[in-house]
Amino acid sequence: MTFTTRPTLRGTFGMVSSTHWLASQSAMGVLERGGNAFDAAVAAGFVLHVVEPHLNGPGGEVPAVLATAGDPTPRVLCGQGPAPAGATVAHFRALGLDLVPGSGPLAAVVPGAVDAWLLLLRDHGTRSLDEVLAPAIGYAAAGHPLVGAAGQTIDRVRALFTEHWPTSAHLWLRHGRPPAPGEMVTNPAYAETLRRLVDAGRAAGADRTAQIEAARRAWREGFVAEAVDSFSRLPFRDSSGRPHAGLVTGDDLAGWSATWEEPVTLDWRGHTVAKTGFWGQGPVLLQTLATLDALDDPAALDPSTVDGMHAQAEALKLAFADREAWYGDTDVPGGALLSPGYARERAALIGDRASTALRPGRPAGASPRLPAHLHADAARRAGPPDPTTGEPTVRADGVTRGDTCHVDVVDRWGNIISATPSGGWLQSSPVIPELGFPLGSRLQMCWLEEGLASTLRPGRRPRTTLSPTLVLRDGEPVLACGTPGGDQQDQWQLLFLLRHLAGGVELQEAIDAPAWHTTSLPASFHPREIEPGVLVVEDRIDPDVLAALGARGHTVRRSGPWSLGRLCAVTRDPRTGVLSAAANPRGAQGYATGR
Repeated sequence: MTFTTRPTLRGTFGMVSSTHWLASQSAMGVLERGGNAFDAAVAAGFVLHVVEPHLNGPGGEVPAVLATAGDPTPRVLCGQGPAPAGATVAHFRALGLDLVPGSGPLAAVVPGAVDAWLLLLRDHGTRSLDEVLAPAIGYAAAGHPLVGAAGQTIDRVRALFTEHWPTSAHLWLRHGRPPAPGEMVTNPAYAETLRRLVDAGRAAGADRTAQIEAARRAWREGFVAEAVDSFSRLPFRDSSGRPHAGLVTGDDLAGWSATWEEPVTLDWRGHTVAKTGFWGQGPVLLQTLATLDALDDPAALDPSTVDGMHAQAEALKLAFADREAWYGDTDVPGGALLSPGYARERAALIGDRASTALRPGRPAGASPRLPAHLHADAARRAGPPDPTTGEPTVRADGVTRGDTCHVDVVDRWGNIISATPSGGWLQSSPVIPELGFPLGSRLQMCWLEEGLASTLRPGRRPRTTLSPTLVLRDGEPVLACGTPGGDQQDQWQLLFLLRHLAGGVELQEAIDAPAWHTTSLPASFHPREIEPGVLVVEDRIDPDVLAALGARGHTVRRSGPWSLGRLCAVTRDPRTGVLSAAANPRGAQGYATGR
């Protein structure tokens, strides 16, 4: 029997896996009271706003991929807000900026998470607004023991809060210091915000749908929009080192709502993998799987061997180069990027040595274009480290700066969802005092250079890293999974899926297995660094394997033994109805629950 840190849970009633135990159990409580997977996911999403404020918030965003018991066809819920109407390249250039700041009001897009969660509740949930918001209101009002990582994040930005962001200092430095690990903290203003949404719903009458729509209007057109509009006009210091006012207005909130979309899919070894569209990085995973298949080498599918790690790292580099050249909220040659012929072209570029070049392809013969910033001197490009960016990436020692959340739910009827809430971190922007949360900083993923797939444009979504996954077999959904980690999200999911789908490894064992990723790609977050040839590895990996990778030209950077990857996963066997779940042990925070 293989040792795992926890068992793979099994049952037939319902399963939840998330990045915080309170969110998992809150979702399970909704299932126990008769709610479905979507009710439970909404409850978890709002709890995550409260208990992981350094990883996500109401001012952030959430994409999700789901399937219902009545229709197994996967659908995408887009809760990624776009650039506000005033966010033009000319505006940023006039401020003397070459990059969108990584923090502060100027980096905000239209907040999308709350409207998306409420749209999910309206269209696919069954429970009332007040029931699904009750756990989050309870934790915000009565308090919850704050995880140590949140206090550490607050400590890193303490000077910024005290000197430049006084509203954040008022909330997070109440005793003149960051909260200690496990210290009870409250957020009365956010509890009141949620109560006012519930009250707006009740005022609309007894109809459940009318209540949810009233709450959405209160958010997009009422008191929330008014507070955002007023506060966004105030200048605050950001990662540029100077104060700037924001651009998000009440009209921006009123003019946008979350949407339902078709996923991008790939048929792979008897499974269909469903991701968000090319406005996010999700298709990177699909391109990588297609390229590995085109190698026609079983050794390329094992993430623990020299041959497998080398092939996967090189395939990832090629896919991420395409992400930089082609992905964005615009016309993307998606069919060509995912075609078998293109996968063979890309696979032919993988040799015996690690590549340090950024090599976007030519789908359908089109010429790629990369940002000029990527060709700049590395020292000028990187700049000083900035803890305010909320950057969900991993340092050399494996410690994350900022991050993201994730939740997966499956119920006894066969409803299933994978959602990755993020943005609006407490370190992303000053707290709006009437609301109890800051805006996000996702606009930093747009370029201030004309003619690129992800050039900043009003009304366009930034090319997000958020990347939930749904897997089907024979047309039936069988797996929902995802992870925090910015540019690492699809890398860590690749390892998990190769182990579970191709290698037949149990969920928890696949999550526990040693992880790695490459940083030989253009980072999505300010200051948009790239580290050619670098492979970051958990040092539980066989030393002989690491030595052999070094001999092939990889720059191997050792991380801690349990430092990389934050996977969550749930499954359903359509034949037996048996449900399973597993969660990441790293950081001692994520948990699965179910029966």
